[in-house]
Order: sequence, then C-alpha cells, then structure tokens
Amino acid sequence: MTEEPVIRTARTVEEAEELALKELGADRNEVEVEILSRGKAGFLGIGAELARVRVRRITEGGDTASFAMNTVKEILDLSGINVGINIRSAHDQDVGGPIIDITGEDAGLLIGRRGQTLQALQFMVNMIARNRHDDSTPDGARIMVDVERYRQRREGSLKDMAIRVASRVAQTGRTIVLEPMSAADRRVIHMSLADNASVSTESVGYGDDRKVQIMPAAGSSED
Repeated sequence: MTEEPVIRTARTVEEAEELALKELGADRNEVEVEILSRGKAGFLGIGAELARVRVRRITEGGDTASFAMNTVKEILDLSGINVGINIRSAHDQDVGGPIIDITGEDAGLLIGRRGQTLQALQFMVNMIARNRHDDSTPDGARIMVDVERYRQRREGSLKDMAIRVASRVAQTGRTIVLEPMSAADRRVIHMSLADNASVSTESVGYGDDRKVQIMPAAGSSED
C-alpha cells in the first residue's frame, strides 16, 4: 500500500518540512518535497499566510535522487551560499531522472544571466554522476537542478516571446533573429513554433553566440 503524502503548514517552509519529515519518520533524502505556498509575513501580522508543503516518501528512483541531492549539497557547501536543497521529484518522466530544487533567500544567486550559472551547476552535477556511475546512479539517468521553479518561469517567458515575435514576422514578412540562447532555451523556441504554419525557425551561429532566427514560412516573400 502506497503511503499517503503529508501536507503541513508552519511559519516558514523549512519549519513545515521538518514537521512533515517528523510525521513520516524520514530523512530529507528519502522524500519528495512540493512547496505549495511560501507564505508571507503580512504587515503587522495583517494578511500573513503560513507556508505550506506536501511531502511524500520516495517509492521509485530513490538512490539516484539521494545521490543527486547530496552532490548538489557538497558543491554548494563549498560556495558558502545559504540555501535549502530538496528532491522535488525522484524520477520525472520528462526529465528522465530526478529534479533537485534549491530554495532560500540566496538561491537567486545560482541562476545567473539567462540561467547560465544554473546550467553550469546542472552540467557539473551530471558530470559527477556519470564519473561516479555505479548501481546507485543508473547509466543514462539525467539530473535536473532548478531554483524555485525558475526553469518553469523561464520556459513560460520564452514561449510568450516566441509567439509575439512569430506574429510580428508573419505580419511584416521579415526574419527576426533572437538574442543568443542556451541549447535548452533554443529548443523551447523551436518547439513552441513547430505547429505555426506562418513561420519557420532555425538555429544559427556558433558556441555562446548561437541563436534562433524566426523566418516567414516557405512561400512567403521577404522584402
């Protein structure tokens, strides 16, 4: 029988997590943590809201997720940045492995310009996992590292931009070249416009200067 998740509230996310862990009788690397609300202090106590989390015991992919979380912790301990580290998902089907979530006041420092610092951290964690490959880190498992769902917000922003630019390209008949992006960001643009019959997309450039250009679909004339 699958153990039901525990939902707890407290003044802070950390306190709510501790309450849930105590009830489950589990360590942090044995559970998935979903932050439902970070809460807010309010003004003079008015409008204050408690933090709320959902915590469930890991039933699949626990060894890989635990390894990933400990690896992220080891790296960030050396940096001196004060953050919390949780397993958001032990095995996400889309990712093909665990998602490690970093939270806290200093967490934003780990994002960097256009997410470059976060990408570098994720690359490092995956390299360590591959180099230490054993029974607890299955070959082919991919580890995603995120900062308070930054990737989700970034993806939404990129999709909105892609739709706006595609509309402009369709109206003017002129190609528009976007700013340089990571491979992950370029993929979001391509996928967002894959079914748009008015435009086509192509990656151009090399290295850090690689970017996406959005062009009128074949058959449209460009001035």
